[in-house]
Amino acid sequence: MTFHLCILTVVMLLRLQDVIPLPGSLRLCTVFDTAPIHPRRSLVLAACMMATFTAAVESTIVATALPTIAFELRGAELTSWVFSAYLLTQAVTIPIYGRLADLYGRKKIFLGGAAIFFIGSALCGAATDISGLIAFRALQGCGAGCVQPIAYTIIGDIYRPVERARIQGMLSGVFGVAAIAGPSLGTLLVAQLTWRLVFWINLPIVGAAMAMLVAFLHEDTTPRRQPIDIVGAVLLMLGIAGVTFGADRWGRIGAATALTSFAAGMAALVAFARHEVRTSAPMVPRTLWRNRVVVVGSLGAFAVGGAIMSVIASLPGYAQAVMGGTTGTAGLVLGIMVIVWTFGSIGSGWLMVHIPYRVTGYAGACAIIAGALLLATLTPRSSLAEAVLGVSILGLGLGFCNTTWIVCVQTGVAYHERGSATSAVMFMRFLGQALGAAMGGIILSFSLRSLLPSVSDPLGRLLDRQAAMTLSERADIAQAASQAFHGVFLLTACMGLIALTLTLRLPADLSASTSRQTTA
Repeated sequence: MTFHLCILTVVMLLRLQDVIPLPGSLRLCTVFDTAPIHPRRSLVLAACMMATFTAAVESTIVATALPTIAFELRGAELTSWVFSAYLLTQAVTIPIYGRLADLYGRKKIFLGGAAIFFIGSALCGAATDISGLIAFRALQGCGAGCVQPIAYTIIGDIYRPVERARIQGMLSGVFGVAAIAGPSLGTLLVAQLTWRLVFWINLPIVGAAMAMLVAFLHEDTTPRRQPIDIVGAVLLMLGIAGVTFGADRWGRIGAATALTSFAAGMAALVAFARHEVRTSAPMVPRTLWRNRVVVVGSLGAFAVGGAIMSVIASLPGYAQAVMGGTTGTAGLVLGIMVIVWTFGSIGSGWLMVHIPYRVTGYAGACAIIAGALLLATLTPRSSLAEAVLGVSILGLGLGFCNTTWIVCVQTGVAYHERGSATSAVMFMRFLGQALGAAMGGIILSFSLRSLLPSVSDPLGRLLDRQAAMTLSERADIAQAASQAFHGVFLLTACMGLIALTLTLRLPADLSASTSRQTTA
């Protein structure tokens, strides 16, 4: 199934050469609108999409394999770390790879990160105990932290501003495809073959993507021999790890432990900021902090990331516990949101060719707010169609905003800063997802305790169709749970409002056709 998807993607992308017949040799653009570009750049795009798909699908495909993995490796109490190890190492390495790509070139850094991901995937599939699997997942995450942001950066280099929005929208759609395909693909592999293929299936795809980049991507860049800010990198890694771990594990490791981790992470980030001001070769170029488009885009990506995860983490529970649906119903609602999100990413890319970035960002933020408010009006008696309408509007907004932020930031910086800027946007989105999920969980937990102080595990009781409750008791618990979930949906609306406010801070005339061209 995955091979067919990748082959179909390659064939579709190859047809781009018929749409954009540009002469010349394949080069990374040093001047955005004048550098010659060969039609074979479609193969580079296909390679980036293939690699991005494998890195993205690893966040979801493992979910359905975890019970089998826990049984075979005898480590049920540690299986949550199979997720966390991958996501944490992915987050902490994103900014570092972006800086390295600006200094030493995209191709070298991408191939190095893809090789780490390849080795990590191979070792994960060969793991014989849960501790080894967790360690290998951490290694795999270190590679994934490179693959995704540098793939976006490469695409930003080889396509001109008037084309970049459309192509980045297609690349953003890969995340939607991965979210849909991951769970079903994982189920198929575990049921019919072995859970080890959940990791090994990456090997031929990543290997092919690396070979295509070696063959078709040629850089005309000279590595800039600047010292690497090791101290800054370590402080940044410690800070991100502490903050994301405390947010992600809130409620599972205890409030005191989570707060300690969060506070330690914030302290490390403060130390990182002070160090960056003083060092001569900062990890994040100082010019980026003075670039309004980069700052606005990064903060906007943070807000949209929070909106994404606050909904994804709560919507299945609402559909099953409050509305009385099945697991299939919850999956259907979430799947529809992701599908619309994918089409929104692609559609916004096409629109940005003709209209300013602020317009698509504004439309996306308004859709997020409208969709979240519509979800906040749901009741236990609402129909499935009402929930689908809400998540459809919300998904459209998420797709519009995600593509807008990444494209406008890439347009607003020079070539030698694009890797760091792209990584900053993706990192802030990732951090927003971690904090959004944590904040949504905290709001839900406190609301349920406040509304139902005498009921233990109210959601569990609603999900247990055989629980000894009268119809009146079940209705009362469902109504209270609905109000608790409304708080989470209102959080999503607030994230959309923040994104809307930030969108209005973008230059009104910033667009693909009016962007200022910057030399490397």
